Amino acid sequence: MRELGCPARELHRTGSRREGGKHEQAKTTGKRRSETTGGDMETSQAHSSERSKDLSELMKEATKEVHEQAENTPFMRNFQKGQVSLHEFKLVTASLYFIYSALEEEIERNKDNPVYAPVYFPAELHRKAALEEDLEYFYGSNWRAEIPCPEATQKYVERLHYVGKNQPELLVAHAYTRYLGDLSGGQVLKKIAQKALQLPATGEGLAFFTFDGVSNATKFKQLYRSRMNALEMDLATKKRVLEEAKKAFLLNIQVFEALQELVSKGQENGRTVQPKAELRTRNVNKSHEQGKTLLRAGV
Repeated sequence: MRELGCPARELHRTGSRREGGKHEQAKTTGKRRSETTGGDMETSQAHSSERSKDLSELMKEATKEVHEQAENTPFMRNFQKGQVSLHEFKLVTASLYFIYSALEEEIERNKDNPVYAPVYFPAELHRKAALEEDLEYFYGSNWRAEIPCPEATQKYVERLHYVGKNQPELLVAHAYTRYLGDLSGGQVLKKIAQKALQLPATGEGLAFFTFDGVSNATKFKQLYRSRMNALEMDLATKKRVLEEAKKAFLLNIQVFEALQELVSKGQENGRTVQPKAELRTRNVNKSHEQGKTLLRAGV
């Protein structure tokens, strides 16, 4: 009889190949499951970390990069070096007036809303009245008709109104970035402006930086953060608040860039800007009315 070969051996080989294939498939499937599980675990850990961290801590981390960008715009770099003219300072004060007017209008709209009420501190923080005082000092009684509102400032104002009316849970992002910044770096800018512009030691022109309702800035900032951290919000809302805080800084950057452009165009068109040297040598002991006259003549 003709030998038919070794079917048992062939079967064994075939079975081995099949078993080997199943083993490789099982390994691949296991690897995929492991990768998926690992990815899920990483996502879960990230979410757990976000849940465990305070909102103020998350906001500081989320805005670190855009905060540095804002500080490094040409306008702010020059300001921090004391290279700021009266014209520039008046322009930024005017823009701040429009921004804080919008912000505080929306804060008042939402002062009883649980998404904002815990951080409602009008007596301690609100800046509109102080900015009106500064603008009257710089421009005179007709200041409302004289101050400019650049397009970038208007864009910021529109965003604040939109948030206040449609997404009030995001309002805290704008309040936090503005007011706590004013209580921190803003105090450094106050000293720089007073020295560079030789503003009166009695504080005229610098009311914006003066918080009469806050006796201890460090303690107040701690209180504000604790109130903000206690706001009830789910993880999805918290992420939206962090994104809005970054947007607030980007809007600030656009305002600074627009102001720098206005200043540059003014210089190109021969606009009279009071020299810094003249500002430094001004006699700061002159009366308030004399000071206002000199300041108005600077632009």
